[in-house]
Amino acid sequence: MNSEDHAIIIHHFFSERAVPNIQYPVSSIRFLAFIIPLNAFMRPGKFIKRAVAVLLLLILAAVTWYAWLAFPAISGYGAKNLCSAVYLQHRDAGEVIKDDLAEFPLSLGSFSVNKTDSSVTGSVWGFAKRKAIFRKGIGCTLINDFTEEQVRSQPFLLPPTVAVNQDSLPWPQGDRIPDTISADVNKVLLQQAIDNAMHSTYKKKASETRSIVVLYKGAIVGEQYAPGFDKNTVQLGWSVSKSLTGAMIGVLVREGRLAVEDTAPVPEWKHTSKEQITIRQLLQQTTGLRFKEDYANPSEVTNMLFNKGDMAAFTAALPLKDSPGTAFNYSSGNTNILSRIIRHTVGEKLYPSFPCQALFHKINMYSMLLEPDASGTYIGSSYSYATARDFARFGLLYYNNGVWNGEQILPVNWVRETVQPSIADARKHYGYQFWLNGYEAKMPSRRWYPDVPADMYFADGYGGQDIYIIPSKHLVVVRLGLHTLDENKFLREVMLAVTRKG
Repeated sequence: MNSEDHAIIIHHFFSERAVPNIQYPVSSIRFLAFIIPLNAFMRPGKFIKRAVAVLLLLILAAVTWYAWLAFPAISGYGAKNLCSAVYLQHRDAGEVIKDDLAEFPLSLGSFSVNKTDSSVTGSVWGFAKRKAIFRKGIGCTLINDFTEEQVRSQPFLLPPTVAVNQDSLPWPQGDRIPDTISADVNKVLLQQAIDNAMHSTYKKKASETRSIVVLYKGAIVGEQYAPGFDKNTVQLGWSVSKSLTGAMIGVLVREGRLAVEDTAPVPEWKHTSKEQITIRQLLQQTTGLRFKEDYANPSEVTNMLFNKGDMAAFTAALPLKDSPGTAFNYSSGNTNILSRIIRHTVGEKLYPSFPCQALFHKINMYSMLLEPDASGTYIGSSYSYATARDFARFGLLYYNNGVWNGEQILPVNWVRETVQPSIADARKHYGYQFWLNGYEAKMPSRRWYPDVPADMYFADGYGGQDIYIIPSKHLVVVRLGLHTLDENKFLREVMLAVTRKG
């Protein structure tokens, strides 16, 4: 662009008119960068007005972009979780909105319960409406890119309800516990540890612990619930669900229907660069798929959970960011692909009842419920509901090396393999859908939980839903709540109670 063109640009800029059909090269941009301050000096009033207008337009564009991505997640999160709280937990809708959905940005949402069709609808200022529907036996499902009619018409052949009076059976087959506990347990110290957790704050926020169950050598030695919750209240496990999904993969491995070394049977990956991804890499979160697990901002995980009816298909279509097996990246999408693999492996007819018949009912977890996405695949990454005692039973299965009532439910070596990190996991803090007591990100020589033995591993969900398994201390500890607590401190205090006799 020559000096004459520069003159045209200057003329139009000062006259506040657009320059028609001119592409500005870098040289002209630099030229304008020099000239704009000169214009501001010569005509400061108009420049300020123009700058303010541009700034307001940029702010409006940013707000619009955020609303476009975030509002559906806010509406979907609130509608889905309120639906499950009302119809599965039998909680008061107003109390759930006040307690569980009160923080920003969820507080922007408005939510209403429709008892006529067992649904909950959410929106933000009337925009981005999302509806979640309740179906007996399978919980709540968010309606998004599937129609409500499509979802309601899905056949779901669930197993028959098991008629068991658990109060009459001893733990862990039932819920009857003895009046005395092991002499190895200092009851005063243990109760103090539980009380501290029940009333703890973490990062200037009340943790709102709702349930704690402590097992020592398989027996319940400590238990407490917040007001409104008890041993019969099912609670959301969030990503504890991933560990449940990993166990179901283990069942299929024991039956010889899957092998962790096999390439993952994902139809979309045939004849692509992703066809070499293995089941082990899905279990260990090393697939290389581009997936961002960020709940504070719009990301792949919020898009998947609140906008997509077929969550596994959404994740399977994502491109590779890294070569499979070379990088650790925690992803709910990987687990939902595993969940769909389970569906394809057992077949459509048996799939709805498979989790209960193959795993949960075998270990006396009769409260467990998994919720499906709109396509009918269980959301293996996130949506499981069970009592605190049933989550403890699941931890006890792993503590007992996959054996229950003398039956080998999981492969003989499954638990040992579960606690082995991938070579791609520099922190050594993840196994087969379980977290490990690996190393801190900023201090690679320091354990993640420095006061807890290295053999501790745990199922962990958003907000501090946890099943801690510490074999060397003979402990299984369940903690469920609304917000996280100082987990290292809590476990340290629990261990202190079982290393000193009362």
